[in-house]
Amino acid sequence: MSGIAVGVPNAQYNVARPGSLPVRVATHQRRRMFQAFLDATRIESADTILDVGATSDQGYAHSNYFEAWYPHKTRITAAGVDDASFLEQRYPGLRFVLADGRDLPFADGAFDYVHSSAVLEHVGSRDKQARFLGEMWRVARKGIFATTPNRWFPVEFHTVLPIVHWLPPAAFRVLLRQIGRGFFADEENLNLLTRRVLLRCAEQAGIRRPRVDHVSLAFW
Repeated sequence: MSGIAVGVPNAQYNVARPGSLPVRVATHQRRRMFQAFLDATRIESADTILDVGATSDQGYAHSNYFEAWYPHKTRITAAGVDDASFLEQRYPGLRFVLADGRDLPFADGAFDYVHSSAVLEHVGSRDKQARFLGEMWRVARKGIFATTPNRWFPVEFHTVLPIVHWLPPAAFRVLLRQIGRGFFADEENLNLLTRRVLLRCAEQAGIRRPRVDHVSLAFW
């Protein structure tokens, strides 16, 4: 979400082509994450929900999956730095708001639940990631649910590169620039988290009793 102008499509985040194996795997995993959200929250049909990170992309099956799969469209407010206002026409009753997740334009406790999928790694520094989580927590009454890739998984799905993201971040970013992936070398565009780092960010955000689970893939 960070490092681009509000309203500018962030297609740079998609390296793999629509329909490719990495995209099919990502879509499968998002389906499992969506089910994990339903199981964890036990959300009810009357509950309101804010989804932070709506995208203008319409070419990937997993883009805006929450808006597509959650059945109670009138309870959804989608927010993001892309212009995803087309969602209001696609899903009547849904509301879209152009907003930065680190500074949400909503009152405290404005929604029952706040959801965000694979956005946290794109908002910048650790302090900005904590702020993003803190804003989710601030506007939620009942709870939040955020997903982000595990840095220790052997394939980095944004760059579709194996293992090299285990290098120290500075070395990884040098390598990305050398191979022409400079967009992802910017911390503002990609800053991967481990379980420990995610917990630390959640605690910094003031989240009470944060819990980190994982959706496995290929025994990881």
